[in-house]
Amino acid sequence: MTRVGIIGAGNVAARHADVLSGFPDVTIAGIADTDPHRAEALASKHGSPAYGGHADLLSAGGLDAVYVCVPPFAHGNPECDVLSCDLPLFVEKPLSLDLETAEFIASEIERKSLPSAVGHHWRYLGIVEQAHELLDGRPVRLALGHWLDKIPPVAWWLNRSMSGGQIIEQAVHVLDLARVLVGEVAMVHAVPEDNTHDGEVDRATAAVMRFAGGAAGLLATSCLLTQKHRVGLEVCADGIALELSETRLLVDGQRVIEDDGQAKVRVDREFIDAVQGKDADVRVPYREALRTHRLALALARSAAERRPVMLDESGGAE
Repeated sequence: MTRVGIIGAGNVAARHADVLSGFPDVTIAGIADTDPHRAEALASKHGSPAYGGHADLLSAGGLDAVYVCVPPFAHGNPECDVLSCDLPLFVEKPLSLDLETAEFIASEIERKSLPSAVGHHWRYLGIVEQAHELLDGRPVRLALGHWLDKIPPVAWWLNRSMSGGQIIEQAVHVLDLARVLVGEVAMVHAVPEDNTHDGEVDRATAAVMRFAGGAAGLLATSCLLTQKHRVGLEVCADGIALELSETRLLVDGQRVIEDDGQAKVRVDREFIDAVQGKDADVRVPYREALRTHRLALALARSAAERRPVMLDESGGAE
């Protein structure tokens, strides 16, 4: 039986807990959150102990792996403490608010040769595999990404210093999918709306991206709406246009292919298999997620500095 600890007790942590509790070879050994009432509520649902902080969870021992599902501003210490216990690590995106923290964690994971995964579950969508098949031999020449949505109902999200902004906190899913279907990005130039909200996130951003393979790209984000309006990625190649969301693939604006809805289960199952030493299909280990994180940070930097930002071959900003 694989004993998993969860740091964080918000909505995403609850989703992982529900999935993990459905695996016959996994038990949730403890849940920690700085809000003890929230930790207790989620822990009681799964018959596990609650802890007021991750240090207490780790000190209790007996864990085989840990999920870190905390807000952007809280990343860093939990991951480092988990790694100091030599435990495999699953991290929910975004990885951090900065690059240095994520790079250090990546280097520690590799130094200790520990299994890792990041919650880019879109990589496990069945429709992504179908998109690859449809694009076989036809390189993408244009990519159009969107995240047009509402403000999430959490107090920290509007604070730029706590969430990092919409590109880092939300649209990173779209950027990761763009890297899968189109390739690495060489240049970004993001233009934010005229933000009059001091210290808060931009309410809208438009960005141009140039991919290393020659494709052109656009990304539009907004949190001005009252509900989720459009989230996904469109790609155009020779003779074909594909539009992907989290639930479906639209081919040439006519044929709809529905996803099987199992991506959020697969991402957890493959990580657990890796922890158990089985042959696992972990599509986004921490180092791979770091490349997407660098891209998101480059876009955020471009918007803040009002200038284009170049990325080197490793995905780092120059």
